[in-house]
This record gives sequence, structure tokens and C-alpha cells, in this order.
Amino acid sequence: MRKWLFIFMVAAFGLKANAQVDQQASISFINRVIPGKAGAFVIEAIPQENGKDVFELSSKDGKIILRGNNGLSISSALNYYLKTYCLCDIGWNGTNLNLPVTLPMVNGTIHKNTPYQYRYYLNYCTFNYTMAWWDWDRWQKEIDWMALNGINLPLAITGEEAIWQDVYKEMGFTDKQLDEFFSGPAYFSWFWMGNIDAWGGPLPQHWKDSHKELQKKILERERSFGMTPVLSSFTGHVPPSFKDKFPGAKVKKTNWDAGFPDVYILDPDDPMFETIGKKYIEAQTKVFSTDHLYSADTFNENVPPTNDSTYLDGMSKKVFNSMAAADPKAIWVMQGWMFHYNNKFWQPQQIKALLNAVPNEQMIVLDLYSDAHPVWNRTEAYYGKPWIWSMLQNFGGNIALFGRMRHVAADPAIALHDPESKNMRGIGVTPEGIEQNPALFALMLENVWRDTPIDADAWVANYAHRRYAADNQNAKAAWNILLNTVYAGGLTEGGQESIIVARPTFQKSIDRVLTKLDYNPAKLVKAWGLLINAADSLKQSDGFNYDIVDVTRQVLANYANPLQQKMTDAYRRKDLQQFKLYSSQFLELMDDMDALLSTRKDFLLGKWINEARANGITEKEKNLYEFNARDLVTLWGDKESGLREYSNRQWAGLIKGYYKPRWELFVNQVGKAMAAGSEFDAQAFDKQVKDWEWTWVNKHDNAYTDAAKGDAIEKAKQLFVKYNGVILEAYK
Repeated sequence: MRKWLFIFMVAAFGLKANAQVDQQASISFINRVIPGKAGAFVIEAIPQENGKDVFELSSKDGKIILRGNNGLSISSALNYYLKTYCLCDIGWNGTNLNLPVTLPMVNGTIHKNTPYQYRYYLNYCTFNYTMAWWDWDRWQKEIDWMALNGINLPLAITGEEAIWQDVYKEMGFTDKQLDEFFSGPAYFSWFWMGNIDAWGGPLPQHWKDSHKELQKKILERERSFGMTPVLSSFTGHVPPSFKDKFPGAKVKKTNWDAGFPDVYILDPDDPMFETIGKKYIEAQTKVFSTDHLYSADTFNENVPPTNDSTYLDGMSKKVFNSMAAADPKAIWVMQGWMFHYNNKFWQPQQIKALLNAVPNEQMIVLDLYSDAHPVWNRTEAYYGKPWIWSMLQNFGGNIALFGRMRHVAADPAIALHDPESKNMRGIGVTPEGIEQNPALFALMLENVWRDTPIDADAWVANYAHRRYAADNQNAKAAWNILLNTVYAGGLTEGGQESIIVARPTFQKSIDRVLTKLDYNPAKLVKAWGLLINAADSLKQSDGFNYDIVDVTRQVLANYANPLQQKMTDAYRRKDLQQFKLYSSQFLELMDDMDALLSTRKDFLLGKWINEARANGITEKEKNLYEFNARDLVTLWGDKESGLREYSNRQWAGLIKGYYKPRWELFVNQVGKAMAAGSEFDAQAFDKQVKDWEWTWVNKHDNAYTDAAKGDAIEKAKQLFVKYNGVILEAYK
């Protein structure tokens, strides 16, 4: 039983019971973030304001006082203090905790209250594209980061498969039947959302058991801060054998249209739908407890069987009733992705029917893609439902400098004060992948404790200062360029990729690898030069080391595109000598990128693979997880997968071990055809490269290290000398 400690005297100060601060949890948190410094802080409780979180900062008797209505507010107060008074920065890709010897005191009282009841975090896809292999240590760091940034509504779906196993086994399903249902651990998001069955499996029992225990730790820690985790619910996805076991049930086949077999969905009209939904939430609550928030997306990237409003209304009622039957306080949290993704189907009449079937205060809609394709402004703000403005930003966990910074800086506050936004209750961060573009996420979360637009120009200058622990004019100028190039992104689905990650082609781009830039790449080269000029002064900064690698990577990745087109042009002109020249430069560029990325652990394929293998307790399990890890970031399925390259990554190891060998195969075959005076046989190459890819995905050769090597700054400098002039010439 958690024991809440109240620092203030409730009777004397008239505090309500909403001022809940777990003193020991907050002290432990401070010691995790800034080890050994908890003694410099005093923790005090204050009540909420207008039902929303609040924090204060002040100083007394040589100590910094952190006040808040819960652990989350205390944590946010600490983050505000570290950023504002100590010029520190805590992020995924480089942290600056270069604290002054004597911690600065706070003059007067800083008072901050959030205008947002909800601050949502995560997307189903994040749990696989980034978090698939996380252990408790990594989860603990992420939950601390959430607390520092004011997140109070995290999606929490780890360990769900263990609950489903209990429910379905109680219904008489065998382990063999469930092996044909549960996917491998890199594909849970699409299993959970009813898109696929079994791919990447069968799922070992140890995974189910260990991740059930991991989820208990995750939830306990999130709740200790005062967060209210969003758990899962039943959306109708049932095992393939369900249709045989219950032949009278209304089960329909559906297909995600991505090259996978059909899955089976129980119709909400069937009486068993509510029964199973109730069983699941009861079983989940028994193991994980509940905060009454449940995620459900009934038609994720699948079109309903009819657009009839009566059907959609009834279906929505049944889904909600399956939650409410087990938990009368249930609130349905719905990702609004389908309203954008299948917008031709989801017209106002259909959206209204789906939403209005549920009481307003028992549903929250995530406007999942507000940063680029908002839906709230074409649905009368979801017809009165509470909704959350969200930044999606990343697709597939791809590595690219990308974002819409000025929109992220201004649009949440503009929407909040727009009378047409009606019941806007919060803001959210809903990327498919994280651990990239840390500045963009930091900027988005700057909105949590304010209700006015952020000056993006001033913000990036301050960000560079605190991230690098120095006020460097070259770095500030570079960030101004980044703001107005890579971070002035258009309406593409995430950042632009490089042609190097594509299955070899003469085309400028292929499906899943979009290479058209929204900015002038020569301007990014200028930012690169400014960072190179700042390097000697800032080389002690871990964040700077990451950023200079990331910017160098992006410049080289961009340059690969015109270089590939020079190869293509030489082929079409039948100029073998020029083809050999440009193809050699193209392959050398990949080697250089791989060597650069090897200097940072953030960019290592070996880290991803070794973390996957670490989850196994037998060689068979380790190999299964390695297959999942390799397959997700390459083919995403079998050798004929239509989703290949969707989750492409510019990682050391993946470039040299996967992308480059494919291009070498292509270059060699094209060169032979040219030398023989014949046409390149693209069909034969396609078959050969598919076989090669599938062999690579199934390897377990311990070929990739999880240890960084080399000096990031020196490697970036070498590449600048080698490429700066050549690249600028190419862009003239």
C-alpha cells in the first residue's frame, strides 16, 4: 500500500486531498537524475489549480524548494530549475548535467500551472520501432524523462500478451492454437491493433512471464509520480481457431493489405464480444490494477464492412460496453489515426456516429497527427469529445533530421485558445519511433507548462546553449539554419530518407523511401560547417558529439541522392567509365557514413540486435529475437514483403552489412551488362537480391558490435575536409 506523505499541515493550510507527494519516491527520483544532490532540495506539497497540475520553485536557507501537487509536478519543477538556472539538458541523445559547484538560488517564487489536463505520450508503434527490447533499467530512465517533461497520460501496453494467454486458455484454447495467434515481440503493435497474427513467433513463455513482471514495475513507477497509465482493451481480434471453436460466432476475415494472411475479427454485435472484453479487463485489472483508461482502435488501417451510421453507432456502443461491463468508470482512449489514414471512408456522418455512441466524458480522442494533418478542425473538434492535440513526427523509427518546429512551437497554444477547439483537454507526443531529433521533442514538451506560443528562434538559441553547456555563436548560427531547413518540414510522412537505404534502383525514390527534400541541402552544408568550426570548443559536450554526427550523417545521406542519379545518367548514356567512377564514389560514401555512425552508440545496429538477444534465455529464443530485430528494420515481413524499408535505419552495421552489399551486387551486375553491351536484367537482379536479403535476415553470425569506436569529432572533421567542397559543387 503506497503511503502518501504530506509536508504541509492539511488543517493549517486547507489543502485538499489532491496534493499527493510521495516524499521518498521524489527523493529517489532526484538522486537518479542528479546523483547525490537530493539533500540540496526540499520537497513540499501544494494543491492543484482548477483541477490541473501546478509547481513552484523558490529558495530558503540555502536550499531549493520544489513544490507540486504530485510527484510529476515536483519532477517538472526540478527540470525547470535545471534548464533555467543551471543551463542543463536531459535527453535521449546526449545529456548535459554540468552543474555549478554551488547550486544557484531562486529569487522570489516561480509559479507554473499547466493549461492541459492531459499530457499524453506514446503510440502503439513506439513499443516496437524503439522499445521492443527495453529492460527495466531503460524503462526507468524513460519514465524519469516523462516525469521531467510533465507527461501524465502514458500508453502502457507491455505484457498484454500474458493477460490474453490467461483469458484464452480459460476459454479452452491450447498453447498450439495460441502459437498461431501471438506474433513475435517486434510485431506486437500490429498484433495488438488487429493487423497480423503469428509473424515472428511463436512467442516463448518466458517472454510472456518476464514482460508481465516488467509491466508491473512500469505501472508502479508511473503511478508513483501521479501518472494515469492507459491500458489495453478488447477490439475484436481473435485467434484464427476461434471460428472453429465457436462456429456460431459472428467472425469476419479482414486483411491489412500488407502481404500478411487474413486475421479474424469478432463482430461487436456478437454476444461474445462483450463477454470477452469484460473477461480481459477483469483479468488485466487483477494483475495490473487500473486507472480506468483503456486504449481501443477497432479499425486501425482497416475499413469497416459498411459506412452505415447505425452499424457504426452500434459497434462503438458494444466496444465501450465491453469496457464498462468490467469497469463502470471506464474511459475509452481512441487514436484518431484512422480518420486521417482512411479519410475517404471517415466522413463527418461516419465519425459522428462512431463518437456520439459513447458519453462525452467517457471518451478521449487523440488527434494523432495535429502537427501536419489535424482532424479536429474538420470534425467540429470531434463533435464535443475531449481531445488531445498530438505531434506524430516520426514514421517507422527512420533516422532523418526532420520536424515542423514552428508549428510545434505555436499551434498547440493557438488551438487551445481557438473557440472552435471546444473540448481540447491536452497535448500529446505520439511518434512511431523515438531516440532521434531530441530538440524537436524538447520543444514540443516546452508547451506543457504554458498557454502561449513559443518563440522558436529564441528557443533554439537557448537550447544550443544549455545542450552544449556553452554560449557558442557558431552553434547558435547552425541551429538557426537547422530551424529553417530540416526543422521547417513539409507534409511528408516523416523525414526524407536517403537512396542508400532503398533496394537498388535507377529511380530517384521507391515506395517507402522518399528522397525529395523540403529544403535547400546546400544550406544544411553551411550549418555543418558552422558546427565543425565550433567543434574544438564544444567537443566535451556529449550532446554536441551526437549532433555533429547527426548533421554530418544527414549531409552525406542527402548527397547520396544526386550521386546515385549520376550513376543512373552514366548507365543511360552507356558510359561505363563514368558509371564505374560514380558507383565507386557512391559505395565509398556508404563506408564513410558507416565509419561516422560507428562513433556513437545511438547509431549502432549491434546495439539493437544485442539488446534483442539479451531478452532470450535459450539460444533458440535469442535467435528468434534476433530474427525479429533484423527483419523489422529491413524487410518487415517475408522476402516478398510490401513493407520492406518502411522501418529503414541509417545505422552503422546496417549500412555496411546490408545496404552496401545490395548496392555492390547491383553495381557489379550493371557494370557487367554495360561491358557486354547488353541491357541490365532488372528482373533477375530482383530475384537474386530478395534471396540475399532473406538470407541476411535469418543470420545469427555475431557480426555487429554494440560498442562505439572512434572519435566523433575527428571523424566529422575528416569527412568535412573530404566532402564539403564536392557536395557544394554538386548543388550548384
